[in-house]
Amino acid sequence: MSLSVSRRAAALAVLCAMSLMIVLDSTIVAVAVPDIQRDLGFSAAGVAWVVNAYLVAFAGLLLLAGRLGDLVGAWRVFLAGLALFTTASLLCGLADSAALLIAGRFVQGAGGALAAAVVIGMIVRLFPGPGEQARAMGIYSFTQAGGAAVGFVAGGLLTDAVGWPAIFLINVPIGVAVWLTGRRLLPRETGPGLRAGLDLPGAVLITAGLSLGVYAIVRTGSPDAAAPAALTGTISVVLILAFLLRQRLARRPLIALRVLARRWLLSANAAVVLVFATGMGFQFLNALFVQRVMGYDALGTGLAFLPTPIVIGVVSLFVAPRVTGRFGPRPVLIAGLSLLLIGLLLLARVPADVSYVADLLPPLIVMGLGVGIAIPSIIMLAMAGAAPADTGMVSGFSNTAQQAGGALGLSVLAVVAAAHTSSRAAAGVPAIEALHDGYVRSFLVAAGFVVAALVITTVLLRRLPSASPASPPAPVSEPVLCDTAV
Repeated sequence: MSLSVSRRAAALAVLCAMSLMIVLDSTIVAVAVPDIQRDLGFSAAGVAWVVNAYLVAFAGLLLLAGRLGDLVGAWRVFLAGLALFTTASLLCGLADSAALLIAGRFVQGAGGALAAAVVIGMIVRLFPGPGEQARAMGIYSFTQAGGAAVGFVAGGLLTDAVGWPAIFLINVPIGVAVWLTGRRLLPRETGPGLRAGLDLPGAVLITAGLSLGVYAIVRTGSPDAAAPAALTGTISVVLILAFLLRQRLARRPLIALRVLARRWLLSANAAVVLVFATGMGFQFLNALFVQRVMGYDALGTGLAFLPTPIVIGVVSLFVAPRVTGRFGPRPVLIAGLSLLLIGLLLLARVPADVSYVADLLPPLIVMGLGVGIAIPSIIMLAMAGAAPADTGMVSGFSNTAQQAGGALGLSVLAVVAAAHTSSRAAAGVPAIEALHDGYVRSFLVAAGFVVAALVITTVLLRRLPSASPASPPAPVSEPVLCDTAV
């Protein structure tokens, strides 16, 4: 990459700004869910589709978006996704019915997929050296944590003072500014063109298969939808198998099966699924726990969550790059997952008459430490060994794992919490205590996800694959981007 350090830093700022928008949007929505449910008449189960509609589109399009980035240039796909995301945010803010909001969220997810699928690959190509890459990934994680911090507080303020439509409309001026800046600053890499490998039948099969798969996962959260979810899941598996067969036979496949056949890629992204299942499910359910069990309003919920993203931001920016450069991503990931597990086990011990300072704040801080250390390293591991021509596809695959994991965690943990709450209420336990017990049970299940991620990391990810220009080689201790600020 022949760009100057300052130009690469500016490009990184643009990429991180888009990631900030996506995280800002998700955290703001989590805080505003009760108000959206009340104003638009969502059912208790239906309101989850404010999140799930986004996830279905996002996860379904990530692999296709990543391949498009490899073929036509990642910057083109990034800017197209950013424009679509910004336009859909405007539509969501103007929605006056549940159906329109869900439709807007679906389009928003499609735009987010186009942009997010190429971000990690672009960062890897901008900063190929191990030290500078660790620093760049730390800044990327810091930006996401900053978006979460701003989102929790801004979501509470906007929802209480203006109303929930403002949580979507705030994306519009940010999106326009980022698009104009990105059009000027992003490196205009070119690809071989669509004729070099855009397998349209394969694209239809994988997009439909992944979308239906995520749809089946999120539908399991509805007690009356077990059979339809099973049927949809079966169709999803058939479509994905048909896609793999198509890739084996096609002259110009959408995805190189030699890449997907790598054990390292599959193992690392299985850990990604489990980590993001824990994170997204915890975020959604803990927001409900704080509001329904502790009685906080939207702004109080945002302030209660604030320490976690602050800790994540500080750790991912200042601590994670240094320890990753010294010890390598795998030991750092194990340490981060261990802290995350400790935090969840502490949460599972909170009493029904929970005190924020004594009971909730300590595990939130511990989890912030764990996530801040784990996320940059797990992203680096998921991208390890990717050749330059494959970074878009591998980045899209990793992002797909993140979103599928988020949908899985949100669905499974919500079902666990609801089922245990209903069981406790049927046994005569008071309503608040029953809610508390349901959420605590879901935190224990989330801890099980982390244990599984630890097993994968310690058993299957023992040795980094052979280094390439797009993967982190042997770690060094001196980051290059010392002056970069986002």
